[in-house]
Amino acid sequence: MDASENVTSNPRIAAGAATIGDVIDAQLSRRAMVGGLGALAVAGCAAGPDAAAPRAASATPAAFDFPELARGLDETHHVAAGYRADVLIRWGDPLFADSPAFNPMAQTAEAQRRQFGYNNDFIGYVPLPKGDADERGLLCINHEYSSTLLMFPGVAGSYPASMTEAACRTEMAAHGGSVVEVARRGQDWSVVVGSKYNRRVTADTTPMTIAGPAAGHPRMRTSADPAGMTVSGMMNNCAGGVTPWGTWLSAEENINGNFLGDLPAGHPEAANHKRMGLPGSWYQWGRFDDRYNIGKEPNEPNRFGWIVEIDPLNPDAKPKKRTALGRFKHEGAESVVAPDGRVVIYMGDDQRFDYVYKFVTKGRYDPKNRAANRDLLDEGTLFVARFDADGTVQWLPLVHGFGPLTPANGFASQADVVIEARRAGDLLGATPMDRPEDVEPDPRTGRVWVMLTNNSRRKDDQIDAANPRAKNNHGHIIEIREPDGDFAATTSRWEILVRCGDPSKPEVGASWNPATSANGWLGSPDNGALDAQGRLWVATDGNDATGAADGLWAMQTDGPGRATGRHFFRVPLGAELCGPRFTPGGDTLFVAVQHPGDGEDDKPASFENPSTRWPDFRPDMPPRPSVMAIRRQDGGPIGG
Repeated sequence: MDASENVTSNPRIAAGAATIGDVIDAQLSRRAMVGGLGALAVAGCAAGPDAAAPRAASATPAAFDFPELARGLDETHHVAAGYRADVLIRWGDPLFADSPAFNPMAQTAEAQRRQFGYNNDFIGYVPLPKGDADERGLLCINHEYSSTLLMFPGVAGSYPASMTEAACRTEMAAHGGSVVEVARRGQDWSVVVGSKYNRRVTADTTPMTIAGPAAGHPRMRTSADPAGMTVSGMMNNCAGGVTPWGTWLSAEENINGNFLGDLPAGHPEAANHKRMGLPGSWYQWGRFDDRYNIGKEPNEPNRFGWIVEIDPLNPDAKPKKRTALGRFKHEGAESVVAPDGRVVIYMGDDQRFDYVYKFVTKGRYDPKNRAANRDLLDEGTLFVARFDADGTVQWLPLVHGFGPLTPANGFASQADVVIEARRAGDLLGATPMDRPEDVEPDPRTGRVWVMLTNNSRRKDDQIDAANPRAKNNHGHIIEIREPDGDFAATTSRWEILVRCGDPSKPEVGASWNPATSANGWLGSPDNGALDAQGRLWVATDGNDATGAADGLWAMQTDGPGRATGRHFFRVPLGAELCGPRFTPGGDTLFVAVQHPGDGEDDKPASFENPSTRWPDFRPDMPPRPSVMAIRRQDGGPIGG
């Protein structure tokens, strides 16, 4: 979690727009009048007495059965008893036969392009066309950002002056993503070094096609690309998804941090850049490459902040930025097929007071013809969510000409709408949320879970009888129920699954099933995943604010145990847990351990002085972000 996510760029908040907290608490007040707040601890804060029931009892998944892990915080990782968690691949490990050995004291961009990248976040799993899907496949992994002070020796003391062009180029090469073939023999997973599928995607050298309504638009054109049709690289890719046809959707998030400089006075992109938080100036790349200096290339940021589609089965296929899905700080892009065959992509905009979206394709998915689905994501309707106090979600179309999305408000075409999707959502009156991150649909039940990480910036003056959660430090999870499982619907139902935080502290205002143990509650939900049985698992980013490490929790969503958490895995000091992903049969769980060894604002960590040296624990080796494979020791399904 970056400090910038604690700040909103939404101008509606200063103007007093209702936030999701206002709506939640209005619901809670309504339910209290009907049935008493005492019911909330068991019911998980349902939307009201008319809240929808699960679609079918037969879809109810089994309860979890594993020994719960204790809360804690130390230098290494921990997993529930009866399980093994093995490091599969680390930053700097080889992907190709000619990959150089990792040397943290002499890093180069050339070496990094042949090695596994930094800060692994999202994990997708794509089975290979032939063979056992649970024993051989491709991992599609985002490399979200670089922790500069942890990554390079000798930088921390005089940063940013200490950053050289060579170091900046190495950072660019460490961003992006990796496709990695993995195979299991018995209980042991390993990387297939030199596989024909292995691939690095970087922030600076991987050519990508700009597709969809923004392709070729004047606001997408730069001196390097006067046609506005091709961009080099992707960056700050956080979560994502895998399409039904087996392509990887990688979500560009905090792209503002990669840019330096100032626009000329009165520049037409000024308001657009401000709404995206530009320039963030986290990295020094703009000192050495004009494309990252908005004063020299003011349109370059418009080419980032998209969903990127990559075909892991074809290493020669050029990635495509699917602009029809809108531009904002994308956290994820999980997909599901609606009953009529259209594909629906759910997305969150990970910043305080921003929005939840979904995209519905115009065309229909053809399961028998992979090639026919190649460009499904270029045409369709992008929607933004308005959560109403009566327990309904209205999905508002971000379509040129709809409501205020007209030339009078600066939207001359659909290209303008998708480039400024945030502002379009502002004008339509979407509900400002508490950092919407992963949005996970369940094709079995028609339900969708929205991870809302936290919002410490909700002001005290919002507190009243209907608004008890100002300064929402621990987040919550919303459950959307699409009518009759129709994910393409424009009106849905919603309710609260849990309000996170310590239920033993009344001032926190948490709501959990009373069966949740002292280890089973969590703070700051981030990523979600469904296992082979349809059960929800929740990863955290910020649970350290509760005094314990981030990690992974099993979450019951049905029956008497609904809203019960169960602690399964925790990460080492400074890290967050990202990208949980199960193999199709559910007997392996891959997880990403990101930025281990990081420090706190008042105790910054560095290459020379990290908070842990996980996973190598060698004095000559810095902490290394890694992907792990988790198995039951007896080989059974994860979670029991």
